[in-house]
Amino acid sequence: MSKERPTIADVATRAGVSKGAVSFALNGRPGLAQTTVDRILAAADELGWRPSNRARSLSVSKAFALGLVITRDPGVLSSDPFFPAFIGGVESVLAPRGQALVLQVVAPGEGEEAGYRRLAQDGRVDGVFLSDLRHNDPRIDLLTSLGLPAVTLNRPEVPSPFPAVCLDDRPGTIAVVQHLVELGHRRIAHVAGPQDFVHATARTEAFVSALAEAGLQPAAIETSDFTAIGGIESTKRLLALPDRPTAIVYANDRMAIAGMGAAQQAGLRIPDDLSVAGFDDSELAEFVHPGLTTVRADPHAFGEAAARTLNQLIDGDGSAVPDVELPPARLIIRRSTANLEDS
Repeated sequence: MSKERPTIADVATRAGVSKGAVSFALNGRPGLAQTTVDRILAAADELGWRPSNRARSLSVSKAFALGLVITRDPGVLSSDPFFPAFIGGVESVLAPRGQALVLQVVAPGEGEEAGYRRLAQDGRVDGVFLSDLRHNDPRIDLLTSLGLPAVTLNRPEVPSPFPAVCLDDRPGTIAVVQHLVELGHRRIAHVAGPQDFVHATARTEAFVSALAEAGLQPAAIETSDFTAIGGIESTKRLLALPDRPTAIVYANDRMAIAGMGAAQQAGLRIPDDLSVAGFDDSELAEFVHPGLTTVRADPHAFGEAAARTLNQLIDGDGSAVPDVELPPARLIIRRSTANLEDS
């Protein structure tokens, strides 16, 4: 005869607390000391007890799931420098609470709106993360009309009732430009991300502003799509200019690494003939040859903070949840940038 499955009462007995305290701990509700929460979670692990999300959702009218809609080509999502690490940060918060992440990868436009409507339908998720903010982003009004709690990744340009988790890209971008100017570069180009994204525009504006502070103008600005192919094509166009740039700042590492390959294939030495800088400090940035000078953000910490903030909003009493300011992105200098004596 098989052994009966452990119950919430067994966990309470093992931890020396009430069944109500176990429920509070597993649902992430305030009111318990962290040492008590840790003791309850340890007891649950020792007994191999896991609450039934179906039963929990029926008892408290929650889905115990959060949603993320990503508008990306599924074929390139796995190599994206941001989302895998961001999702890892989210999961590190959700897993101990017995929550799930519902991910939808959709095409822009109507497919994206349908994705949010599907998540809201029948209470499939308790809230969503709103990423890749756009100018005049219509999704703020959409989520408000759907009654779906949300956290925005950075602040939208339109009025928003939702808390924002913010990581300022601009100091890192400005530091890259200042670094290249100090190395003697005067013809500095930029390969930007899609300009309908607020964060891509912010990086471009910071690039232009930092050059202006140095009394310079961009050698050229190429608008791309954050993909490797986009980085290669943009690099080829920049290198074909009559007065080609001596340095290129890319809006992400994937385009930068692909651009380095295109430049090397064209016979240029990096950094002797061309300095290259990226953004993200993705895993490969340190291991390509030469190592990529880049800007370090922390998407894992971004995911952790976003998940904690969204749960605070969902679990709260209706009062406003404050925005969260993360440490700004910062410059990481490696060997892909070098002094230029005659630019």
